[in-house]
Amino acid sequence: MELPLTARELLTTTRSVRKRLDLTRPVERELIEECIDLALQAPTGSNSQMWQWIVVTDPETKSALADMYGKHFDPYIGAPGAVWPDGDVRAASQEAVSSSATYLREHFAEVPAMVIPCQLGRVGEDADNFAMSSYYGSILPAVWSFMLALRLHGLASAWTTLHLPSEREAAELLGIPFDSVTQVGLFPVAYSIGTDFKPAKRLPAADVIRWERW
Repeated sequence: MELPLTARELLTTTRSVRKRLDLTRPVERELIEECIDLALQAPTGSNSQMWQWIVVTDPETKSALADMYGKHFDPYIGAPGAVWPDGDVRAASQEAVSSSATYLREHFAEVPAMVIPCQLGRVGEDADNFAMSSYYGSILPAVWSFMLALRLHGLASAWTTLHLPSEREAAELLGIPFDSVTQVGLFPVAYSIGTDFKPAKRLPAADVIRWERW
């Protein structure tokens, strides 16, 4: 069943959800497949469609992935963060975001499903901005569409990347050919506790738009 959201509501209320992930309610396989099917309508460079999606529900595998995530989360969350000026909307939400992220770290293994979007190929270490933008531009639109599809169906997730320093280890765990397939994130998937999400406080568009020149 889809939520009765307008396009504007869908775009402005799809949040990174952590504390409001329902850790006790199973997510139907067919529902995840439907969300990925919708995501596959996203644009991709040269219509290459080089994406692959790993869905993990096995408790032991989820626990191992959560451990990889946590290993890199702990030093990351403890490092000094950005300092925003007084009154900046980002400063006001900093503590809440940190608390939410820590909660997910502590409960990551309990989520009903984890989804790892992948793309065939790898970007070389000496790749320039064109190569990186072209490569990731062929998968990231589909990943965002996946999050929108989750929201539309009463599910939620958070875009995480902190398992990627252990990408090779995750590849070995999941049987992914590391040399020819790139993981682009790790997404906890669960029903959301409630569906009444609100638009986030963001910088005004006028503060981030530069017309004609920098």
